[in-house]
Amino acid sequence: MMKPVVFNCTLLRDAHQSLAATRMSTAQMLPILSKLDAVGYGRLETWGGATIDAGLRFLKEFPFKRLDAIRAGTKTPHMMLMRGQNIVAYNQSPDDVVSTFAAQCIKHGMNTIRIFDALNDPRNMRTAIEATKKAGGEAQGTICYTKSPVHTVEGFVKLGCQLAEMGVASICLKDMAGLVPPRAAYDIIKGLKANVKVPVWMHTHETAGLGAASYLAAVDAGVDCIDVSVKPFSDGTSQPDHVRMLALLSNHERCPKGYDAKLIAEISEYEKVVYEELSKFTSHKNEVVNVDALRYEVPGGMLSNFRNQLKELKMEDKFEEVCSEIPYVREKLGWTPLVTPTSQIVGTQAAMNVKFGRWKQFIPGAMDIALGYFGQTPAPVDPEIQALAAKNSKKDPISCRPADLLKPRMEAIRKELKENSMPADDEHCVIYAMFPQQLKELYFPPKEAPKPAAAPAPAAPATVAPQKISGSVSVSGNVTSMRLGVNGVSHLVTVEELN
Repeated sequence: MMKPVVFNCTLLRDAHQSLAATRMSTAQMLPILSKLDAVGYGRLETWGGATIDAGLRFLKEFPFKRLDAIRAGTKTPHMMLMRGQNIVAYNQSPDDVVSTFAAQCIKHGMNTIRIFDALNDPRNMRTAIEATKKAGGEAQGTICYTKSPVHTVEGFVKLGCQLAEMGVASICLKDMAGLVPPRAAYDIIKGLKANVKVPVWMHTHETAGLGAASYLAAVDAGVDCIDVSVKPFSDGTSQPDHVRMLALLSNHERCPKGYDAKLIAEISEYEKVVYEELSKFTSHKNEVVNVDALRYEVPGGMLSNFRNQLKELKMEDKFEEVCSEIPYVREKLGWTPLVTPTSQIVGTQAAMNVKFGRWKQFIPGAMDIALGYFGQTPAPVDPEIQALAAKNSKKDPISCRPADLLKPRMEAIRKELKENSMPADDEHCVIYAMFPQQLKELYFPPKEAPKPAAAPAPAAPATVAPQKISGSVSVSGNVTSMRLGVNGVSHLVTVEELN
């Protein structure tokens, strides 16, 4: 008889990241910790992903202080999400920064670090895996599920075997878009369980309505752990709900026993208040099944961001065209999976292709993917696109591990922090390496400029003049900025993409 499946809880990380733009503060978390701790979850996901960027940028919290506070209030093991060589940022970091970050996570009480790479390139996960193990933590190797002509069950199982050979403590099938069908979930988990000796976990979202069904199939296939959340921070673009999963597993030989329904209800009642407090960051569209995600095969968060982005650009009528452009861009860039940071890059490039013509505005991130600076793509990049990227960027294609070209940075960062009268310990160094401006503003908040007097609204013109449009794109952290010039007037549009 197989062991009961273990539930992990994402309430304090991915759940509010997926449904409330990562805006849950530490103060909102602390009152519920004792009850979450009493449930008996296998892991509490408490950190990583976009929480570090959003915490600094919007909540003005130093990330390690949050981890310390949650760790002090819980005994349940913790887990976090780390983007391999990208750590929790957009660009890759040198090995010394990656290793120091992983070591500091373990030092501050993290137990399991779920390590993934946007391209599923094992080379980009190796340093983080080795550093986590060296520091005494559990390194979890991660397979990012995606659909394309070159992604197969056999390929995903092969990647799992590669990660197992690297010495990971467990393997996770990460379905960031909620697109894995139940049968595919069953086949991948079954293949992994037959070929690796470490535990196999699964993570999905209920975005397209497949999440709970795919979990059920994975449980039948022998998955060891699944990620769930608690209402109202569950379902939709978040993880399947704890109570619903228990109901689906009712009378199943692997249904977990001992979860206190009254305790879960009390947690849910508390979180309803928090959800209401964060209402300006929530949306009904993220709470319900979105079949468009199945149609376009992109994460639900990308779809919602596109709607906002296109509205800002006065391109609402181009939604279908932009979404249809995404598979074209993915194919030309080697069928890259769509997960931060590649989801931002592919999505923005698709919008630029529709707005200005294909590859007329070749954004830096897309050029770097084409040239190998993010790692090895699942399929070869289109040669013409790669040549165009090389010409526009004046950079040569590479085939080595991208981080091999990066010089160590820790000592230079430490010196810079001291020169700026900021703490220069390892914790501050690694955060500064990724988010220098946000960390500076945490210690030296910018002065608010006086608000200008309101100007009277101009009269509407009788006719609409033809518009002359130009544009450029830049990326900082998890925020994509588009600067558009319309008839000589500059407009800045920013789109936040959180994973």
